[in-house]
Amino acid sequence: QVQVVEFGGGLVQPGGSLTLSCAVSGTSILFAQMAWYRQPPGKQRNWVATVENNGATSYADSVKGRFTNSRDVAKNTVNLRMNSLKPDDTAVYYCKLTTPQHNTWGQGTQVTVSS
Repeated sequence: QVQVVEFGGGLVQPGGSLTLSCAVSGTSILFAQMAWYRQPPGKQRNWVATVENNGATSYADSVKGRFTNSRDVAKNTVNLRMNSLKPDDTAVYYCKLTTPQHNTWGQGTQVTVSS
């Protein structure tokens, strides 16, 4: 059974940094497309970043240059490093695993950017 669990959310001041992690069990992240999405309060869920199974990365314009999505193969985990955080980054952040056999979401982790 494939499972995806996010952790690392919390409260951070504007301009601060935070790293979210997405731990995968039941398959290797090397075989998967791993994506991050976020859902601000009262708004729809939007795509943030992706790392493909070949290691290629892509980012939404709103986070490009501030967020870095990377794989830790030894831990079978994907990490989203978020720098220069803004209040508009406040959202529940979700990790999504996609393979030909699976399309699995995590439960989400809250990130709040506020002074």
